[in-house]
Amino acid sequence: QVQLVEFGGGSVQAGGSLRLACAASGNTWNLNCLGWFRQSPGKEREGVARIHTGSHSTYYTDSVKGRFTISYNNANNTVYLQMNSLKPEDAAMYYCAAAQYCGPWSLFEHWGQGTQVTVSP
Repeated sequence: QVQLVEFGGGSVQAGGSLRLACAASGNTWNLNCLGWFRQSPGKEREGVARIHTGSHSTYYTDSVKGRFTISYNNANNTVYLQMNSLKPEDAAMYYCAAAQYCGPWSLFEHWGQGTQVTVSP
């Protein structure tokens, strides 16, 4: 069983920054990809960023490139999402997720409970 626990959501004004963290535990030995998704009311869940836990290779969706940075700490099995220059359209519930392989967003099969990010104009 895999547990993913997110931290760090909150409210910020447009242009501000937030840092999300997600601690992975349990049977994570074969999970080589960690990522962040988001979902706002009335919209489908979308992949935001992902990182290979071995190579630390990253991938970002176009709307966050240059503003968000995903990183991974091997020592504590925690993935981070540094979000800068936040926009109102970034407001959503953010979910941490894990997959055996890094690739299409559909590969992610383990999910955290989510943390809310609110961005005011």
